[in-house]
Amino acid sequence: MAANREKERPTPRRKRGFERTSGLLAHRIRKASEKRGFAETRLLTHWAETVGEDVAAIARPVSVSYSKGGFGATLTVLTTGANGPMLQMQEPRLRERINAVYGYAAIARIRFTQTAPTGFAEGQVDFTPERKATPRVPDAACRKEAAALATDVADEALRRALADLGAAILDKTRHT
Repeated sequence: MAANREKERPTPRRKRGFERTSGLLAHRIRKASEKRGFAETRLLTHWAETVGEDVAAIARPVSVSYSKGGFGATLTVLTTGANGPMLQMQEPRLRERINAVYGYAAIARIRFTQTAPTGFAEGQVDFTPERKATPRVPDAACRKEAAALATDVADEALRRALADLGAAILDKTRHT
């Protein structure tokens, strides 16, 4: 009977106030990346910073595999066929930069897997990161209306921030 009561208890509430999304998702991200062998998620999340924009545009990490009883792992990197030999020549430099993320010589070798530019996964391999959309500037009527709504706020910085947020929301609702 006591076991049933424990199952019925709701999960304990956190009493820390607001939390960052990254803190809430860190465990899930780490668990998902560890399934592919990535003990250090920074290698995935900061791939372009780690290897450089030029390499990140033509290659992406796929998995890390560890040999039995051996030291050092093998990082598998996906690239298009024409870029494979070029990346192979850069392997020592890439391995050095990747191991800097781990803090020790975790990666002993890099295996480059080549694929055609079309016909992989959902149709095409696209190594170029998405370009960030330029934010839309709210029109004057939205800004004026939002500023009027925020006039009762005493703090100047907060009033400006709320007016900017309100203008963006009003503009978005009118143009969707």
